[in-house]
Amino acid sequence: MTVPLSRNRDYRLLWISQALSASGFSASMIAFPLLVLALTGSPATTGLVLGVEAAAQVVVGLPGGALVDRWNRKKIMLMAEATQALAVASLVLALWLDMLGVAHIVVVAALMGVCNGLFGPAEQAALVKIVPQEQLATALAMNSARGAVGQLSGTALGGFLFAVGRLVPFAFNVLTHTISFVALLFVRVPPSEVEQAPDSHLGKEMAEGLRWVWRQRHVRVTVLCAVSLNFLFSAYYIVIIVLVSGRGVSSGEIGVMAAMLGVGGICGALLAPYLHRAMSPYASIIVVFWALAVLTPVAVFIDNGLLMGALFFAMALLPPTANTTINTYQLLLTPDRLRGRLSGVMGMISGVSAAAGPAFGGLLVQAVAGTYAVLLIAAAIAVIALITTLSPTMRSFPREETLAMDASDSETTKGR
Repeated sequence: MTVPLSRNRDYRLLWISQALSASGFSASMIAFPLLVLALTGSPATTGLVLGVEAAAQVVVGLPGGALVDRWNRKKIMLMAEATQALAVASLVLALWLDMLGVAHIVVVAALMGVCNGLFGPAEQAALVKIVPQEQLATALAMNSARGAVGQLSGTALGGFLFAVGRLVPFAFNVLTHTISFVALLFVRVPPSEVEQAPDSHLGKEMAEGLRWVWRQRHVRVTVLCAVSLNFLFSAYYIVIIVLVSGRGVSSGEIGVMAAMLGVGGICGALLAPYLHRAMSPYASIIVVFWALAVLTPVAVFIDNGLLMGALFFAMALLPPTANTTINTYQLLLTPDRLRGRLSGVMGMISGVSAAAGPAFGGLLVQAVAGTYAVLLIAAAIAVIALITTLSPTMRSFPREETLAMDASDSETTKGR
């Protein structure tokens, strides 16, 4: 008899540990720009520090995924948590001794990005071993909710703790990563089914991961769906901030809008397992695209921050269902020996789209009026929704129960 996810000891430990880590990390990400501004007074330097963390995650994506498929995944997670705790502890110590410099902050930010870039693929690959296949979608949805909760709580705590003392939010981060490290020690992660040969070449392994993503048409199409959705929505977010600012919406209401987006994401993640079971993979993805295509242009008619927050809440409800479906099917379609590289490729592509989306939104709203920018993004989402709806690959998307068998057959063929 399958143990319910709520009673799965290993998953509970992993979930709680990473909820704490996400909260500590988000607190540091809010405190970083405040600290750099206090030390240097330079907005450019502040952007550099935050950019280094994001860039490190992107750069480590491909090699990190290959290393996850080489090494013990639990050890990678433990190493990532320990490294982050020690790196941030060095920053706390330097602050305490009044010896902190910008170079030190940049190094710590880079280490945090590298550790996150390694931890993500390791956890994704290990999750398939920790929970049964029929519970994987629910586990991924709960992980999405965990990230949103951690981000909201950490963001709120970060500013408050920084007001208490410059080193306090970073000390909180050290504490959360230390607790997470201890909790992970007790998580049982079964070993990988396929080990890499000791003399295998890292570059060839990275290329194999890229080839796998490109050659598997269902994986390739879902990657394109996820990337296009994230890119356009992140661009839309920037456009809306500029639009409502020009309409006289206060900074307090803009903060409420951002919070409503996060709350909608949490509610959507909690709703995702039920929608995932109720709809086919095809429907759970195209419904999201069409819902966003309908909701996106509504912003043109809203000049109130609270109403815009309600719109953000509604828009954030359904994407977790599509993301849950996409991540579940990608993991089940992929043989165990390639799951780290799949997550590494996805992390790299998502990082690039997360950085490019806001930049594109900023350029778009600078080139045309905010109203037209909203309509252009809405039109782009509608075009992608139409292409996805008509895609033969999406319409023939396999049912969940057949995916593990397909991955197993691929693994067997590879070993012949």
